[in-house]
Amino acid sequence: MKLSRPNYYQGILQLRDINDEILDFVHNQIKKRGDVAATKIVGFQNGMDIYLTSQKFVTILGKKLKDNFGGELKISSKLHTKSRHGKELYRVNALFRLSKHKAGDVVLVRGERVRLLSIGKKVFARDLKTGKKVAIRGSELR
Repeated sequence: MKLSRPNYYQGILQLRDINDEILDFVHNQIKKRGDVAATKIVGFQNGMDIYLTSQKFVTILGKKLKDNFGGELKISSKLHTKSRHGKELYRVNALFRLSKHKAGDVVLVRGERVRLLSIGKKVFARDLKTGKKVAIRGSELR
């Protein structure tokens, strides 16, 4: 896709703690869409930021990453400017962080062995000793 303004973007896909499989997935998803372009890619020690020309695509791609690979997804928007007609224009950020753990893993939390059931904003697990379902903060897994 050829851009008239090469620095133009509507959203940022922030990828943290990722692997090559995720990079290939993101690259293929962007290539499939003819109306979306990556205008800038900034690399960091633990990931990268990809500046995209469609904020709707940023949120869709973030949700696809979460569904396919698990992990943590945070979507936020920030007021960028107002149009000539008074409409507020926003830029969207989607932060995707790949979790070190997957559903089914057995980990030690608060001195108890638990099997992870689902990982998202909240982490749910089953205590192997009592069989009870427990909620865990994501920070307790790191």
